[in-house]
Amino acid sequence: MVTISASEARQTLPAQLDRVEAGEEVAISRHGRVVAILVSPQRTQRTRDAWQRADLISNRLAAAREQNVPAASMSTERAEELIGDAYKNRSAR
Repeated sequence: MVTISASEARQTLPAQLDRVEAGEEVAISRHGRVVAILVSPQRTQRTRDAWQRADLISNRLAAAREQNVPAASMSTERAEELIGDAYKNRSAR
């Protein structure tokens, strides 16, 4: 990303808009501090869409946390069978 001063941005706005249209981002600084960034509308829409998807995932996770999920159960016999299989597979290596 290129950074230009506010006075340079004012003088070269059409050229900066061409850069943004070509896919670049242009940071504009005032007194050495970036105060604005020129980006394409598609970029801002993609960012907005990404935040909306993140919010949706967050809401789904919160809803899932509130659900009562029955605890998984396993009989002692099944647990011993699985442990036995694991030991067999180890010794077979």
